[in-house]
Amino acid sequence: MNRPTTETVQLTTLANGVRVVSETITHVQSASVGIYYGAGSRDETDALRGISHFIEHMMFKGTKKRTAREIADSIESRGGHLNAFTTKENTCYEARILAEDLPLAMDVLTDMLRESLFDKDEMEREKRVVLEEIKMYEDTPEEMVHDVFEQTLFPSHPLGQPIIGYEKTVSAMSREDIVGYIGTQYRPDRIIVSAAGNLDHDELVAMTAKAFSDLDGTAPVREQQIPIASGESKQMGKRDIEQVHFCYGAAGYAKTDKRRYPLMILNNVLGGNMSSRLFQEIREKRGLAYSIGSYPRAYLDGGFFCVYGGTSPDTYQQVLELTQIEFDKVLKDGITDDELNKAITQVRGALVLGLESMNSRMHRYGDSILTYGRVIPISEIMAEFEAVTHEKINATAHEILGSDKKTLTAIGAFETEEAA
Repeated sequence: MNRPTTETVQLTTLANGVRVVSETITHVQSASVGIYYGAGSRDETDALRGISHFIEHMMFKGTKKRTAREIADSIESRGGHLNAFTTKENTCYEARILAEDLPLAMDVLTDMLRESLFDKDEMEREKRVVLEEIKMYEDTPEEMVHDVFEQTLFPSHPLGQPIIGYEKTVSAMSREDIVGYIGTQYRPDRIIVSAAGNLDHDELVAMTAKAFSDLDGTAPVREQQIPIASGESKQMGKRDIEQVHFCYGAAGYAKTDKRRYPLMILNNVLGGNMSSRLFQEIREKRGLAYSIGSYPRAYLDGGFFCVYGGTSPDTYQQVLELTQIEFDKVLKDGITDDELNKAITQVRGALVLGLESMNSRMHRYGDSILTYGRVIPISEIMAEFEAVTHEKINATAHEILGSDKKTLTAIGAFETEEAA
């Protein structure tokens, strides 16, 4: 049975600025709901690095009417899933449940977000958990190298700071810091309740109003400043690892910059999947790496394009050279008609497949409202991709791949830490 690929989204704004966006899908028996806050690591001061992520942890540690165990059990005992995540610009608390359990999910989520105790003993225990998370992250070079890349690329911009924070800043956080940060950043103009599934929009609006209508005020205006690429590189020595993990790339485009569309097509061709040039040349043809690929990342006022790979120390330089050779080929000859058409078809397929998931729809709507103030229709997105030409690809390639401020970061068993 064919399902429609269009979306019928409803948006309601409460009197205090809280926005509710949802889509009713009657042929499913589930729903996904997320409460988005337009606050992330970029909104933190130097002294409070990691507080957005730490607050996310603390929201699960008990409220006036539920213990931490009861928070988890209330959703999981119904077969649902409760989760949260923090990014550089947003924080989201979400639940995937049976459609009939949407009122329960909203009650649990809003209870966490409005009535958390932030008990000092729980805080000290959770600090140890986050410090262990930091250690685990530092023991995982294939994860750590991406943050090192952003820190090196944008050293003087908040986007260059890690989401998880630092041992020193997390250890020093107080209950007053948490309450103050929430009071400043978790304001109604930064709150989006997003949902998709077998639900009633008006009922979702009523549940949202019950939980949030007493809030007022606005969050501080974010300073929009284009992150300037440093052009610096960094090599980090780490003992007892068998590979060199590296990121190589340059500054890219913001979420509102339409040049991100040709960049996404270029990424698809270069390293975005198993049929890409980098994967085929470096892994399939030569067997020099297990992991090799690329990705673009866009924020409100900037972004980047990055190639990531993991390879043996004795083949590291060869893999870097082969990566640059693929860059040079695109700069010299562009991409083929077949590659362009195939990439557009792949992007369309990914967009349509995303519509199969209520969770994907929910996240698309929440992020879109926070970023653009509206949900951009799939048809409009596809029109942008279909308008990508060889000329646009070439211009993007020269700006990104031909940049004279590319950054290389590498973590491996190097004897010294130095410029890469």
